[in-house]
Amino acid sequence: MRPVGTVPAVLLGLVLASASPAAEAPSRFERPLVPGGPGANRAAVDVPLLRDAAPMRYAGVTAGGAGVPAWQGGLEDLRLYTASGREVPYLLLPPPVRDERWEEASLLPIAATKAFSGFEAELRAPRTTGRVRIEGLHAPFLKRFRLEGSGDRSRWTLLEGEGTLFDLPDEKLRRLEASFPAGAFRYFRVTWDDRTSGRVPMAGGFSVRVEEGTVSVPAARTPVTFRKAPSEPGKSRYHLKLPGARLPVVALELGVGPGHLLRDAKVTEPRLAGGEVRPHLLGGAVLRQTTREAGTASDLAIPIGFPSGPDLDLVVLDGDNPPLDLRSVDAVLAPLPAIWFEASSAEPLVARFGNPALPSPRYDLEAARDSAGRAPAAEARWGAVVDAGSGMPPAPVSPLPEFGAAVDRTRFERHRAILSVKDGLNAVPLDAAVLAHGTLASLRIADGQGRQVPYLLERREEPLALELGAPERIPKEGEPRRGSSYRIALGLAGLPASRLVLTTPARVFERPVQATVTRRDAVRRDERVETLARAVWRHADPETPAPPLVLDLPALDVAAVTLSVDEGDNTPLPLLPPRLLLPSYRLRFYAAGDGARTLLYGEPSLPSPRYDLALLAPRLVGVSSNDATLGPEGVNAVPAAGASGGPLFWGILVAAVVALLVLLGRLLRPGAPPPPAAPPA
Repeated sequence: MRPVGTVPAVLLGLVLASASPAAEAPSRFERPLVPGGPGANRAAVDVPLLRDAAPMRYAGVTAGGAGVPAWQGGLEDLRLYTASGREVPYLLLPPPVRDERWEEASLLPIAATKAFSGFEAELRAPRTTGRVRIEGLHAPFLKRFRLEGSGDRSRWTLLEGEGTLFDLPDEKLRRLEASFPAGAFRYFRVTWDDRTSGRVPMAGGFSVRVEEGTVSVPAARTPVTFRKAPSEPGKSRYHLKLPGARLPVVALELGVGPGHLLRDAKVTEPRLAGGEVRPHLLGGAVLRQTTREAGTASDLAIPIGFPSGPDLDLVVLDGDNPPLDLRSVDAVLAPLPAIWFEASSAEPLVARFGNPALPSPRYDLEAARDSAGRAPAAEARWGAVVDAGSGMPPAPVSPLPEFGAAVDRTRFERHRAILSVKDGLNAVPLDAAVLAHGTLASLRIADGQGRQVPYLLERREEPLALELGAPERIPKEGEPRRGSSYRIALGLAGLPASRLVLTTPARVFERPVQATVTRRDAVRRDERVETLARAVWRHADPETPAPPLVLDLPALDVAAVTLSVDEGDNTPLPLLPPRLLLPSYRLRFYAAGDGARTLLYGEPSLPSPRYDLALLAPRLVGVSSNDATLGPEGVNAVPAAGASGGPLFWGILVAAVVALLVLLGRLLRPGAPPPPAAPPA
């Protein structure tokens, strides 16, 4: 048999024989790739490559992250070139798939001090490993530890400087394994930190996971940007932004502040459902954390199915607790392949990608796949991604329809300019004025030539929050005051069903509260009070702030409601400025050029629009959108079609009719003088 050491030389000859000069592929992105040296090299697939190249394909991906996704392919548009333009063949080596094999070590205690204790573990022979497991410790416990490894028991390598292991059955938290960069070790030393926790007895077992063949690579992770979103009481909402679309994310790991934590959480993303864009559940979990003097035990991972776009939403049910103190979010990726290639020197290569029209390459190097997977290889390093799109041919016209049928702007009572529109996908949120003065079915977007701009309606899970003014106290006369009444101005009449959120600085109280409106009965010519919502607001803990009171209000045709508080024999309950939570919507539309776009609304007779754009909705949902805004509201001079006029119109009409009748009565009265004769010509 041929010695293993000759494999790289044979492969290099095969590479040079199969490589041929190739014209530069019309790819959008370029990136330097620096080999670790001549011969076999291995390069990791990282997030910038996943973001801009052809997406990865996996099987076994389900909502909620259940199951292990199996890699099937991807990166078909990736090409490697030398500085002279010669194409360099490469292989995509799939993630290693193997059965786990654990080997148990023999244990030997080490001399304990006042602050530290522990043990050493010895294997029968050196093993390549990247994970160890400690067993046989009696629960509950939470211990900090230090882990070292050695091949000869004289020189030690620090594997884990300050780790934490725990088994807390009551909190349902358990971690008995430690991971580290894989290496060959025979001896291990575990040192317990006894300064802040009780000493634990000798462990019952110590095992290492033996890496067969290739060394495993830790799961790739990438930080995720986030911002807090408006929310109703009892929930924390965050908008998450992944580094790119179509990333193979299998879980999100949260970092939160110290303290105890037990809350349900879920992750959603916008997807098409029934002709509209709605939140789609990707996964959920129970967030658990407990903090003790010895350290913190936590399980803050949320398994999810693969997202289609970069925009995600995180919702955490806070209950009666303070809002979640979220400090970091990391995305954990599915197992990734490795790029294997042969370099004739250490000179940098150029990687090109970002052209979805390119087919998957076919190289003679494929014949050496089995040998390539076993041969040692140097680690190649990636450089920064450069957008080389300026030298590419013009991009093809988008298949998304930009314009629809013409629309008569004079039929609509209101109009708003859409500001900050950019080429590509845009998303404009609807504010309270649009919800109050129009219906969702009547919404239309028009360009400067009066053509409709097709759009998709997105129903958002987060509320549209309106900060209202301080409640205006209504004075009472006559009988002794046992209650307080307030006028709460909503700002607009015609708002849809909403939630009124009341807050108070008081700590101990109990008050019946109700929201009402007063309506005048035109037939009975009297006034009646209509109750919209009622509840009992109470709080009995002087150490914590009172929770907000949420009143569900129906759709209203008035711009103010009356809030009544039954004070009993107590002093009036102080109220802070309330909030109004409305349903939240956005319109997604495509734009090419900087032409004017106008939102039209206020024509209730119109049915919902039907656009061919809905057939291409996935292209509008799985990509990032530009955030457009609405300008000031305008009222059309021409009344809406079918309008019957207001009180002023009818008053003028009645006055004109009365004047005409008086004039006719005078002309037809007996003995009335004839009208004067016309003067002679």
